[in-house]
Amino acid sequence: MLFLLPPSESKLGGGSVGPRLRLADLGWSSLDPQRRRALEDLAALSADREASLAALKLGPRSAQEVERNVHVLDSPTMRVLERYTGVLFDPIRASCLTDDSWRWAADHVVVHSALFGLVGAADPVPAYRLSHDSRLPGATLRQRWRGPVAEALDASGRTVVDLRSAGYAELGPGPEGRSSTVRVVSDEGGRRRALNHFNKKAKGLLVAALLADRPDLTRIDDLVAWAASRGIDLEQDGSGGLTLVAESLDLRPAA
Repeated sequence: MLFLLPPSESKLGGGSVGPRLRLADLGWSSLDPQRRRALEDLAALSADREASLAALKLGPRSAQEVERNVHVLDSPTMRVLERYTGVLFDPIRASCLTDDSWRWAADHVVVHSALFGLVGAADPVPAYRLSHDSRLPGATLRQRWRGPVAEALDASGRTVVDLRSAGYAELGPGPEGRSSTVRVVSDEGGRRRALNHFNKKAKGLLVAALLADRPDLTRIDDLVAWAASRGIDLEQDGSGGLTLVAESLDLRPAA
C-alpha cells in the first residue's frame, strides 16, 4: 500500500554536505525524463528574476525562493520527509523517526512534487519552490506530469491511499480500482462538515500514527481495521473513497 501526500510550499533549508542532487538517487525512475525537462525549464526561468516571481506567484519579498531554484542542482539535499515543513508535515516529526519508521516510510510513503513528480519519503531532494499551479516555460505541469505519474502509480501494482489536495491530484490520478481518496471531516454532534485548514494536520497525524505502528497493509479493509484498533475513525464511503473524522486522531502508542 502507498500513502500519497502532497508536498509543502514551505521547506527546511540546508541539508547534506555530500553529493548534491542526483536523479539516480530518487525512486520512480520512469519519471526521470520529465524531471530532467522540468529542471532544465526551471533553470531557464530562474535566469529572469521578475519572470520567476510572476511564474511562481510570489511577491518581491520572496526573492529568496527564486535563489533556491537558481541553485537547485548544486544545493544540499535532505530526505523528503525532513525537507518539507508545514501543517501536514510537522506532526510527522521526521527528525524523531526511528530507523524502523524510516524504512517503513521509504516503502510506503510517497510525496507528489511539482518539480520531481513522485518521490519516496527517504529520497534526497534540495530546497526549491514550485507549486502545482506554477508556470514553467513550455508545457503546463498538468501536461508534463498527469500521464507519466498515472502510469507510474498504475505500474506499481499497489493500492494507493490518496491524501493529496485536488490541485496535485490533477497532476496524476491514482490507478482506477486501486486508489482511495481521503476526505477529512469534523463531527460536531453527529453533523459532519468538510475541513479546510485542519484537513492537512489530520492527514499528517494519520501518517504519524502509521509510522509509529508500521502495520502490514495490503487492502483498504486492512487500513480501516488498523485505524479502528487505534481508535481512529476512518470509514469507507459509497464512492470507494475514505472519510477520516478529525476528532478521532490520537498519537498515543498503540496497546
